[in-house]
Amino acid sequence: MTMEEVALRIEDLLCYGAEKLGLSVEDKAYARNQLLELFQVEPAFKDGNLPEDMSELIEELTDYALDNGICEDGEEVRFETRLMGLITPSPSSVVYRYNEVYRQEGIRSATKYLYNLSVDNFYIRLKDIRKNLCWYAKGKKGRIAITINLSKPEKDPKQVLAEKQFTGRKYPMCMLCMENIGFCGTATLPARQTLRHIPVTLNGEPWHMQFSPYLYYDEHIIVFNEKHLPMQITDKTPVRLLSFVRRYPFYFLGSNADLPIVGGSILSHDHYQGGRKVLPMFSRGYRKIYYTNEEVNVGVKDWYNSVVTLRGKDPDEVAKKAATVIDVWKTYSDPENDVIAESNGVRHNTVTPVAYYKDGYYVFDLILRNNRTDEAHPFGIFHPTEDMHNIKKEAIGLIEAMGLFILPGRLKGELGALMTELTKEKPDLEMISKDEKLSKHFNMFVQIMADHGTGLTPEKAQEVVLEAVNKVCFRILECTAVFKNDKKGKDGMERFIRAVVIEDNKRNGRE
Repeated sequence: MTMEEVALRIEDLLCYGAEKLGLSVEDKAYARNQLLELFQVEPAFKDGNLPEDMSELIEELTDYALDNGICEDGEEVRFETRLMGLITPSPSSVVYRYNEVYRQEGIRSATKYLYNLSVDNFYIRLKDIRKNLCWYAKGKKGRIAITINLSKPEKDPKQVLAEKQFTGRKYPMCMLCMENIGFCGTATLPARQTLRHIPVTLNGEPWHMQFSPYLYYDEHIIVFNEKHLPMQITDKTPVRLLSFVRRYPFYFLGSNADLPIVGGSILSHDHYQGGRKVLPMFSRGYRKIYYTNEEVNVGVKDWYNSVVTLRGKDPDEVAKKAATVIDVWKTYSDPENDVIAESNGVRHNTVTPVAYYKDGYYVFDLILRNNRTDEAHPFGIFHPTEDMHNIKKEAIGLIEAMGLFILPGRLKGELGALMTELTKEKPDLEMISKDEKLSKHFNMFVQIMADHGTGLTPEKAQEVVLEAVNKVCFRILECTAVFKNDKKGKDGMERFIRAVVIEDNKRNGRE
């Protein structure tokens, strides 16, 4: 492109900002000057046109920047984010517009405004997200969803723990801090010039809501504490989650557990995740209802892991009952089921809580978790064993515990190579056993060969490899159950529910 053509493309970019993102006249002039300086060109003195393909326009400008030393190789995504950030309305303008839409059209329209903005300014990069591989697997307690994620790197549980324990000076302290808004990015933190979020109040405290750039499911939101405080499950958690659901009844909101191994990928900053109620666990009913009173009924969900479900019309009463369950579980031990609440003063019990509104009731699911390890299970007694790490090694957080598996992008190539080998009459087992990327799958591959043979069609090879992945995902969910779905586990859950009832009666003067 010539410099004159770049100037015209800048005007097209500004036209997109004005028509699709709501860029004001004043901010449009400001953005133009920033872009002219960035590309070192003179203004076009001509109005732009709305691009037919915005991705193509951004790529053209990025290619020009690469060719002319404005952008370095490997920095393309950061540069694209910088361009889109310049034509996105300022954070305060977005909050003002959100509130105006809320006032005039209601809260559902307001959240749609923020979501559409996040898509249109490429904060949510649908172009990349659509490359993810997704499918469903049927199981004895309902289907689960599986995604091979190509837009986010895999995190080792040890890395998560190190980030939680980090006390040095860092800016921003983590990917969820307020300071990320407008941040240019580094080698370890992504650019966030296109990030916009709105303030929300939870239990009288300042929090903020944004959409996740990875969009693991419909309208995936993140609600984060204004302060950089570590993840913590307390009696305030149910109140916060239910206060959010009361205001946003079309969303669920849940929290990762606050301990390593059973927590999510970020334990250093208190935050919740939610969105549309589309995760597999929501489709399941009670396995058994243990007791019902006028305020809240208590039961166990018919699901792969251990879920205590509370349901009531009054969110305050549901929150009180949930706090009781959390308190009892934190100190509860059941050695018969390998549940030990603490050892050497270190707590092991916690929960993964989820709140939502359904059929006129406030529902609170508490997925019971325990992060204890022993010699036989160095990665966690209720964590996938090493023979499953070829598929999933990360901590099993909120999203996976509810039946949506986010598998690492490396699997696309690795599983594809296994499928190719299965189409051969004599797969190269020696190569698989020695290959740096494939050797981790060797035992799984040998089992597939034993079950289905070799010389398969490409379609059959894909079917049997994905079937093997499905089996691992179901096993992982069952691993996370502190009370297994067998007689011993069900008896253990019965004992725990009795302990909750005793404590609840005590708190309510019903001894």
